[in-house]
Amino acid sequence: MTKRGATLSTSDARRDVVVDAAIAEFAKSGYHSTPISAVAAKADISPAYVFKLFPGKVSLFVAALDRCYELVAHALSNGAARADGEDPDKILYAMGGAYAELIADRNLLMLQVHAQSAADTPEIADALRRGLAKVTELALERSGADGEQVQRFIAYGQLCHLIATLDLDERTGDWAAVLAAGIRHPGKN
Repeated sequence: MTKRGATLSTSDARRDVVVDAAIAEFAKSGYHSTPISAVAAKADISPAYVFKLFPGKVSLFVAALDRCYELVAHALSNGAARADGEDPDKILYAMGGAYAELIADRNLLMLQVHAQSAADTPEIADALRRGLAKVTELALERSGADGEQVQRFIAYGQLCHLIATLDLDERTGDWAAVLAAGIRHPGKN
């Protein structure tokens, strides 16, 4: 993320544009199926310039994933700040609501899903672990919850991914209702 009030160099500004484009493009077709040329076209720059900014596809994907987790941490912090009171469960609930609002942007949701499918690439696995550590530590710190409560919070987040990815809250059937019960998504009933 850019710092407010800071003047960015052309390469820094372009780097942000490329990372935003990478989030959108990798979210569509994942790490393995997205060519750098697609990211460059989305960013309206040449593939050569993308490679000037990022030494390879892995570093670009990792930068997109790092940005995604920055946005997740920011949303969770905002959710915690909006929580009513100091009850850890209420704070985690508010954080979960803020996260549900954030992943209404399916690009952020799908980028995380695709990252998990590419975790056999060590740098991507490291980025996923860093992001998960950031989210877990933030949830522990901001909510005051114990480890078991935060584990449940993270588990529900993963269930939320599954429900949102497959639109299970829009499916009929007892099995879908069982999985989606009590999980909230913006714009969903």
